[in-house]
Amino acid sequence: YPACESVPKGSCQTMCPTREMRQRESQHRLHHYEMVLGTRRDRLPRADPLRTVKEYTRPAAGKDSTNPSDLRPAYVLIKTVCHLIDAIVYCFVFDRLRAVKQDMIIQRLSGKDCVTILERTVRFLVYASYRLCGEPLGFYDPKINDMHVQENLSWLLDCYITAPTPYDNQEEFEALNLLYNLGCTQVLQRVLQLPRGLRSTPSISLALSINQAFLERNPVRLLRLSQKLNFLQSCALHRHLPTCRSDLLLIYSHGFSSRNCRFPLEKLSELMDLDKCYTTQYCQMYGVEINQENKVIFVRSAFVEPEQRKHLPPTSDDCWNCLGFFFLLLNETFCITQGWPLGGSNDL
Repeated sequence: YPACESVPKGSCQTMCPTREMRQRESQHRLHHYEMVLGTRRDRLPRADPLRTVKEYTRPAAGKDSTNPSDLRPAYVLIKTVCHLIDAIVYCFVFDRLRAVKQDMIIQRLSGKDCVTILERTVRFLVYASYRLCGEPLGFYDPKINDMHVQENLSWLLDCYITAPTPYDNQEEFEALNLLYNLGCTQVLQRVLQLPRGLRSTPSISLALSINQAFLERNPVRLLRLSQKLNFLQSCALHRHLPTCRSDLLLIYSHGFSSRNCRFPLEKLSELMDLDKCYTTQYCQMYGVEINQENKVIFVRSAFVEPEQRKHLPPTSDDCWNCLGFFFLLLNETFCITQGWPLGGSNDL
């Protein structure tokens, strides 16, 4: 940008400008999370100033989007993001995070405040990509969520590059970027160009090993290494697991295709990092037979690729079980967006 061009500075001290809050109140455009308790069924529900959040609006011709009274400064945006993440209602949070990003872009926010907001946003979106993968398109669109993950990750990683001093969480997000984009040449090249000290850290080294196994189409090694990941890293990797497991079944359908060969279901479940129930569902999906003795019968000609790969519901081995759900009730989303460790997937 030209040096002489003035950058707008927000002066709004609340999560939603007063003008917008009153307008949406009069037009019945409040989300029920933004209403004053007890007024939801009223003819004109009232907005709660402590819970109402500025909504995302597309830039339009003739509309002034740089009015300081409509823009929230960095510390208000950070407060807004923390409030949103605590809500754990995806549609509401996703829209309001877009509005936060819009304010950041208009004010050309950079530095520590920008990184703080982006780190929390990326953690939430990566977590959502796992938790909501089986939801209907009307509620959750994986392509749109993925687009925002990539945009926010790219912005965040650019902030790390231009920073005069390293940020504490760079290792975490460089590893997340690689795990989320397994097999991507550009992402791998970026990681390999990192300083040796950062590249050799535990999280990035593990992510590099998993990426290598993915490129070599070695699903057994990939799944074995994935058990060392923490919760959020497992969420980032999750979208690649269907491909990995189908590769495993394809390889074994060729390697163990014999009339007299019987492969133990328990051993296959261990290799696929799934319990027996979900391993059986995967086998049925790909035409692999399991007999009454819980033995897998691999036949090369019987293996079929389903027309549309289905996302099976979250499983205990995909970093989710009863204790994991208990964590969610205790506001797990807040923990992961704050960067608090939840341990590896097997620790849940």
